[in-house]
Amino acid sequence: MTPIDCLIVGAGPAGLLAAIYLARFRRHIQVIDSGSSRASLIPVSHNYPGFPEGISGSDLLFRLHAQAERYGVSILAGEVESLEKQEEDIFLASWQGHQQRAHKVLLATGGVDIEPELPGLEHAIRCGYLRHCPVCDGYEVIDQKVGIIGFDRDSIKEALFLRTYTADLTLLTLGRKLDASAQQREKLDNADIRIIEDPISKLILKDNKIEALQMGNDKEYRFDTLYSALGTQVRSQLAFALGAKRHKQGALLVDAHQQTSIPGLYAAGDVVKGLNQISVAFGHAATAACHIHNHLPATYS
Repeated sequence: MTPIDCLIVGAGPAGLLAAIYLARFRRHIQVIDSGSSRASLIPVSHNYPGFPEGISGSDLLFRLHAQAERYGVSILAGEVESLEKQEEDIFLASWQGHQQRAHKVLLATGGVDIEPELPGLEHAIRCGYLRHCPVCDGYEVIDQKVGIIGFDRDSIKEALFLRTYTADLTLLTLGRKLDASAQQREKLDNADIRIIEDPISKLILKDNKIEALQMGNDKEYRFDTLYSALGTQVRSQLAFALGAKRHKQGALLVDAHQQTSIPGLYAAGDVVKGLNQISVAFGHAATAACHIHNHLPATYS
């Protein structure tokens, strides 16, 4: 099996842009995609540049797929199950009975949001009722009634961040005690952010949509928007199995060229620690693709 120049794992924004760059560098590449990019769930993004009216995640992915296909990029459906380093500069990837050898590998595997146990969850996300990224869409909830689902210090930071946009904020801990110091509780109090530590006892649905939450105290709470601040599970297992260094949260450590601690193994997008934004993922991908190209044998003889 002749090794290709680069295998890209994941066809979200980072993986697709890296594929476009490398294909335009006339490199022999292959993209393997499990079809679970978080970007596909974005109803409309208003902070992605070049689209004043906004663009949905699925539309953006469609455009990126079309652009990659223009340069002959092959995208295979599948989930890479294992990644081995056979020689100093050769990786072997395996998935569903298939294998591929490559000189370089770029992981653009992203992460999975940890979701609250609510019915109709995907529908609520696609409709913009349940959100995950106030950096992306806090502007769209100006002066709305907003509930933030979370119980740790990251959820406190998210609540305080959202205070820029609305004064009607409630932190919902789903029955858990809020992990907060006295100083943090004072900050929440000074910002007029309510804390409800009762569990959700009932969801009130209307037209297949969450209309209200009934808490353990039998009181109903209605919100225009809910934010889930329960964190993310980073898909870094393939790199971790090779011994790549990562942060406590699971995100991979990379250098200035997006290379992990394993030579030849790169990472881009949400699998890397940093700001989880599409524009950031694009920067990662461009940086990695250029370094990969420059550290492969020349394509001319």
